[in-house]
Amino acid sequence: MNVHSKEPFWLLKNGLMNPYPSLRKPLTCEVLVVGGGITGALMAYHLVQAGFDTVVIDKRNVATGSTAASTAMLQYEIDTALHDLIPMIGEEGAVRAYRSCLEAIGKIDRLVKTVKSRSGFRKKKSLYVAARPDDEDFLRQEYETRRQHGFRVEWFNRPSLSKRFGLAANAAICSSDAAEIDAYHFAHDLLQAAAEKGVKIFDHVEIQSTDYDPNGVRVLTTDLAQIDARHVVYCTGYESQEMLPNKVVNLKSTFAIVSEPIPELPAALRTMLLWDTQKPYLYLRTTDDNRILVGGGDEPFKNAVLRDQLIDKKQEMLTEQVRELYPDLPFIPDLAWAGTFGETKDGLPYIGEHPDFPHSYFALGFGGNGITFSVTAAELIRDRLQGKPADELHWYRFGR
Repeated sequence: MNVHSKEPFWLLKNGLMNPYPSLRKPLTCEVLVVGGGITGALMAYHLVQAGFDTVVIDKRNVATGSTAASTAMLQYEIDTALHDLIPMIGEEGAVRAYRSCLEAIGKIDRLVKTVKSRSGFRKKKSLYVAARPDDEDFLRQEYETRRQHGFRVEWFNRPSLSKRFGLAANAAICSSDAAEIDAYHFAHDLLQAAAEKGVKIFDHVEIQSTDYDPNGVRVLTTDLAQIDARHVVYCTGYESQEMLPNKVVNLKSTFAIVSEPIPELPAALRTMLLWDTQKPYLYLRTTDDNRILVGGGDEPFKNAVLRDQLIDKKQEMLTEQVRELYPDLPFIPDLAWAGTFGETKDGLPYIGEHPDFPHSYFALGFGGNGITFSVTAAELIRDRLQGKPADELHWYRFGR
């Protein structure tokens, strides 16, 4: 699957950072991680830290799939509001999912420091904005639910939004716990750190066949290299739908643009992430070189050609929406791209085992929280492989 158009900002900004060899000879390992994006990088790092002999393969250059197209907004809020998720899966599971994403932001902060990553991690606030006056009741209910469960939130009305953030909107929830990062750079930094601890990494390696037996998994690549692994962890994101027997995600096309650098970028804008109650929602952040990165305009995914034909139209739409929110801001589009992502029925990821794939685990952080969910997935799958309790997998299981 072509998961994004050819020119996402992070790939152009960073280039091909760390090339890895292809695989031309047989090898064995305890755990084979399939997918070298941010999810696979987090998984490999956690596994090698736990002492597992780990191999990573990717069919592209490492981290040039969905990771390169990500806007990498780190939030604990998932695509389903907490007050909507509670009646869907129960209070315990809903609050635990939100809490896991919140904890993941702090864990990413510590990982960035540990591996000395230069991936632009910055703590921010998150503004969840009412796109229309009619959305205020929904937003107020969400605010009260989060407060009830101990999340640090503040309510802003139109005057306070204008005064504090220079934002032309009716109301918003301000969450104290959020961050931003360059996910492409972070994935490379994690993989380099993992490689230094013994992880073997190969790119341009595509799987031709997979055989499961009582002792593990045998993978044959298109270059006829054989990999024998005790376990496989699939970190293949939206492309996993092509191998799963049942549909677990609705694929969507999303669109993003980044502005030219704005020398006089308002200080308040640098301190926060923004998303709103539209369906599909608008999302916005700044970059470390004073650009504004904005995304949205989602459409059902049909194929990459039709998706990419919409880029110019979506650029105009997103530009207009930014200018409505910040009428005094000199927003001039510089780059535009499109990507593919997935939505699940409850906004939660799929993590864990699948009955059709013995000795295998899936780490599929679908939705707008792919990175924070991937931290959760890396920890839970590591624990499961170590024989430790991983009770939270219940909320992310297949067949739920």
